[in-house]
Amino acid sequence: MNMKSVTRSRPGRLIAAFALVIAVVTPAVAATSASAATTLTVAQALAAQDGRTATVTGYVIGQPTASSTVITSNYTADTAIAIADTAAETSPSRMLYVQVTTAWRGTFGLLSNPSLRGKQVTATGTLTAYFSHGGLKNPTAMSLGGTSPSPTASPSPTSTSGPYDSTYYASAVGRTGNALRSSLHAIINVQTTLSYDQVWEALKDTDQDPANASNVILLYTGRSQSKTTSGGGVDDWNREHVWAKSHGDFGTANGPGTDVHHLRPEDVSVNSLRGNKDFDAGGSAVAEAPGCYTDADSFEPRNAVKGDVARMIMYMAVRYEGDDGWPDLEMNNSVANGTAPYLGKLSVLLQWNTQDPPDAFEQRRNQRIYERWQGNRNPFVDHPEWATAIWG
Repeated sequence: MNMKSVTRSRPGRLIAAFALVIAVVTPAVAATSASAATTLTVAQALAAQDGRTATVTGYVIGQPTASSTVITSNYTADTAIAIADTAAETSPSRMLYVQVTTAWRGTFGLLSNPSLRGKQVTATGTLTAYFSHGGLKNPTAMSLGGTSPSPTASPSPTSTSGPYDSTYYASAVGRTGNALRSSLHAIINVQTTLSYDQVWEALKDTDQDPANASNVILLYTGRSQSKTTSGGGVDDWNREHVWAKSHGDFGTANGPGTDVHHLRPEDVSVNSLRGNKDFDAGGSAVAEAPGCYTDADSFEPRNAVKGDVARMIMYMAVRYEGDDGWPDLEMNNSVANGTAPYLGKLSVLLQWNTQDPPDAFEQRRNQRIYERWQGNRNPFVDHPEWATAIWG
């Protein structure tokens, strides 16, 4: 059963209902208010790169010089600034590149105004790629300071608040069903893509044993094991694809095959035993992984990580929607999906998400991936209740 039978809005239309009213001002009034229109966060602007005119508020981080490079000192020009939703942002993937045309360079160029770094600015312009990166070009208004963006909807009574709700998730908070799913997809598909070799180093960081910085925790066995014992030998650990790579046939090429949000360290033989099986309850005990069970067509992880597994699968189903050259990944209620881009069992995964809420290890892992490796988050770790809001 394909869970996306409902027609979705394109990500570029997530905030079209704002009906922005842009006030055009002349260069002579650069210090005046940029616009009386609804103001977007940087996260919202990055999710809506469709050529519309919009007003965006953010903090100046530095000068962009390439698609993934922003310098924060020794500026070379007054032609562009990178802004973010927090002044401490370090990942270019969460920054908006703002073109600074001639009229505004005297006030907003970093070469001429290095003290601008860390200050809040508001700019009105066209949401379109700049330096082959999410951007705002041809500004018609720029000013210091900003206004609080209006939310797209009121929070649902069942929602819990989180530290990223007013910034990273601003365009998703308050939505449900297909609207929530589309909003989250537009947010989390803005990320840095790793190579398969980089995954080794990422996992040593994201899955580090809190009690021993030299070790990682293996997903299914729960064993703490030296980071240096990665490889293909007996009792080594390797890279487990929680969304089995054959379910969609995406392999280990850069993309879903290297997305650390669903890759975990695991014992080589246990990884092989799980193979490409779907997830379900029941089966025979797995000798090397206490608390895990398996049968001919499914695998059940230990209780302590059941929710982790469910939320990784949910992330993959929302992140990969078939609009970027990769398969459209879906959860369903089958355990016989073969090489189709589906993975089950949805009803059981929803139970596991409730049964095993995010713990400190999973939350730290999500934060490390966001801050250091990919620049995107797993929304179901931050908001487990969104699983029910989307899939019922």
